[in-house]
Amino acid sequence: MSSQDILQYIPQRPPFVMIDSIVKADGTVSETTFTIREGHLFVEDGKFTEPGLVENMAQTAAAGTGYSLMEQGKPVPVGFIGALKALNVLDMPAVGDTITTEVSFKTQVLNVHIVQGRVFNKGKEIANCELKIFLQES
Repeated sequence: MSSQDILQYIPQRPPFVMIDSIVKADGTVSETTFTIREGHLFVEDGKFTEPGLVENMAQTAAAGTGYSLMEQGKPVPVGFIGALKALNVLDMPAVGDTITTEVSFKTQVLNVHIVQGRVFNKGKEIANCELKIFLQES
């Protein structure tokens, strides 16, 4: 899937896109990749920053939801990060690195999805947290 194709599954638009491709989206787990590029909005001193890692996890969740809903013929919803829990940033990926992000669906209460996000770089977990994502109803 090209980075242009990813735009059909998420509400974000450049320069605020932080995923390049969907690797997996099965309704329970979503996995994406993203290559860190020089000049990106969340790159400072050659490193991808904490807000970028959090937004990358949120967009991975959005891509999985968007993919599943499009498969059912439904529109892609807009979501908002409502809360973060237990954010751990163990390392910052550098420009040129390709990160892999996995988001696991934990539970849903009304229009709130609770997910667990994990970011990997070169096979090593570099960040994780729990996200509460509020989906805007159409």
